[in-house]
Order: sequence, then structure tokens, then C-alpha cells
Amino acid sequence: MSNISEKVSNTANSYIGGAKQTIGETIGNTNLAASGAQQKAQADAAQKAADAKTHAEGLGNKAQSKVQQNVGSLTGDTSMEARGQANEVRGDIQRNF
Repeated sequence: MSNISEKVSNTANSYIGGAKQTIGETIGNTNLAASGAQQKAQADAAQKAADAKTHAEGLGNKAQSKVQQNVGSLTGDTSMEARGQANEVRGDIQRNF
């Protein structure tokens, strides 16, 4: 599953779990409330893990970009420098998304 799909799925499950919890508490159904609370907690934990993964990938792309830019600059390879700049932007987006 792609990271965006994971984020959408986690967000949906968090909201659904929260709604189930609220409805269960409102109507006095403790099983529904507990199930909703568990679903929300699992989705929130999965979201934090997905965010950490994306951040780590962004740091990796940022590091790779610096190497590409420096090697490209030293060797006169403008294509490699451009790939380095693109990876830097990609890494920044991943870390801030």
C-alpha cells in the first residue's frame, strides 16, 4: 500500500473508530464504544508509524541529493546535479507532508 493510501486509510479508520466510540457511549453500548476506541487507537498508531517512515525516506532522499549534487558539480555532470536537486525537493516534500 502506498504511503498516501495508508494515510487515507488510517485517517478514515480513526474517524470511524471515534464515531463508533461516541455512538456506543451515547447509546450505552459498551462493546461498540470499546471497539471504536480500539479501532481509533490502532489507526492513530499506524498513522504515526507511516509518518515516521515517510520522514525517514525524506531524510534519505535529502542525503542522496547532496551526494548527487556534489559529485555532479565535481565531475561537471549537470544531469547528476539536476537529479540531486530533484531528490532534495522530493526529500523536503516527504518530510513535510
